[in-house]
Amino acid sequence: MAPIAEYVSILIYLGVALFIGVAALVVGALLGPKKPGKAKLMPYESGNDPAGEVKRFPVHFYVVAMLFILFDVEVAFLWPYAVSAGTLGLYGFLGVAAFTLLLFVGFLYEWWKGVMRWH
Repeated sequence: MAPIAEYVSILIYLGVALFIGVAALVVGALLGPKKPGKAKLMPYESGNDPAGEVKRFPVHFYVVAMLFILFDVEVAFLWPYAVSAGTLGLYGFLGVAAFTLLLFVGFLYEWWKGVMRWH
């Protein structure tokens, strides 16, 4: 089998998954009820009427949460390399070094922009 032909099944799988996701969103948007009312547009607080002002969390909390997920996923990508480091040799090491360097550059950019600074 040609090297490109090995990926055809993966591309078909991704295409079908993308089609199902988009189709579900389109069908829901077309067939879903569209009757907004005062009660439906009101903020929801565990079935109770909202009391007082709505206070939102600063965006900084969400950014820190996304950064945690990003660097947590980094560990998930490094785990297979750690398991098979002996068989991958220098080529595998250079790939992981490039991956880690790219993430480190992203981390330095976040630090430089002040994302990690608490006000």
